[in-house]
Amino acid sequence: MQHMNKPDIYQLRRNELAKQIFAKTGGGIAVVSTAPEIARNRDSEFPYRHDSDFYYLTGFEEPGATLVMKVDGDGKNFQLQSHLFCRPKDPEREIWDGIRLGPEAAPEVLGVDYAHSNQELDRKLGELLADQDAVYIRLAESAEADRRLRHWMKQVRGQVRSGVNPPSEFHDIEALIHEMRLFKDAYEIEIMRRAAAISARAHIRAMQICTPGMREYQLEAELLHEFRNSGAQSVAYNSIVAGGANSCILHYRAGSTELRSGELCLIDAGCELDGYASDITRTFPVNGKFTGPQRALYDITLAAQEAAIAMTKPGNTFMQPHEAALKVLTQGLLDEKLLKLADLGSLENAIKTGAYRRFYMHRTSHWLGMDVHDVGSYREASRDSSSEDKPWRILKSGMVITIEPGLYIRPAADVDEKFWNIGIRIEDDAVLNNSGCELISRGVPVKADEIEALMKNS
Repeated sequence: MQHMNKPDIYQLRRNELAKQIFAKTGGGIAVVSTAPEIARNRDSEFPYRHDSDFYYLTGFEEPGATLVMKVDGDGKNFQLQSHLFCRPKDPEREIWDGIRLGPEAAPEVLGVDYAHSNQELDRKLGELLADQDAVYIRLAESAEADRRLRHWMKQVRGQVRSGVNPPSEFHDIEALIHEMRLFKDAYEIEIMRRAAAISARAHIRAMQICTPGMREYQLEAELLHEFRNSGAQSVAYNSIVAGGANSCILHYRAGSTELRSGELCLIDAGCELDGYASDITRTFPVNGKFTGPQRALYDITLAAQEAAIAMTKPGNTFMQPHEAALKVLTQGLLDEKLLKLADLGSLENAIKTGAYRRFYMHRTSHWLGMDVHDVGSYREASRDSSSEDKPWRILKSGMVITIEPGLYIRPAADVDEKFWNIGIRIEDDAVLNNSGCELISRGVPVKADEIEALMKNS
């Protein structure tokens, strides 16, 4: 998973971050630690996954590591000094847990200036923070992070009588890193294309093998097989495999429910490849043939996605694809009498009053990248207005978003029984480019006829 032959990529990112720090405060110290290991139960940890911000800047995935960047300059040009703190070599522990890179090899392999044992972090931070005005950290990250910062500051303040000045400014490092991560370069997009291709094959595999009588967890196993067999390191999130009524539960986990003929199966699943997520949702009939009501709602949802795709282009706002999908979905609900025009008066009023929300309660898109719900503000930066008053973000080339409209019809006295327990979501991953967007997840069929043909021929 590590791209140890590409330290230049991470060095460029560190340089860009240093440039922003220099422009903002004329220099300072930035501290970014990776994720801790978490115990699953006695003598067992959850599979380790690095912190995304830390990995974005280092390409290093071992636990117990911290990156410290010291930025200064002459008023015009900045200078960056990078320090990596990592686990020291330990032949005894490496027998049990695997080979460690170690601080001796880290500078050459990772392209950092200096590397130290993580056991020296507290002592060295006291030295590095001396006479630095600004500190860039994750503000209010955790009680443990706050404790460590207080410890470092106490060390620096203890040197005041020696003429050392402690930092006086504290800034949120995430705000800078997350803005960088919002825009993907060609290297990142290529990984995401490969991740989406693997996930598309997994969805095809699930469709092909699905038969009435199977259990949800059996389809989940087919997804996991394709992910790992194709080289993905993990799922990007807990896979949703939802049959029948479960398809109306947005964050349902694959369980033991039997998949029944005449019902739908909704799969929302994606792999993580080399630190980047994919995110695909498809809904298909368990027996390979949509019923009339299922097909009607499926076609409405697909039309809504197509409308959103057409609006996913540079210059539009983040909300315009959602608004386009919402208009199609709400009109479809009116056409199928799930919403009553006599009660609402018009399509515009059905949208304005939020009448559609009982059947569609989430937004159409989210950022996608190293995290499945990736970082980055959805609003334009503005200090002169509240968060709700800030304009929605303008879409630009290099951003990656999902496009995932849905309809979820739960049993109710005022809902025609033929629609009960139909949950449909269609989701693809879109890379913004100069002309619009590229759907990188269409390796799996999306049209109802294509899905039926695939399942019939399997």
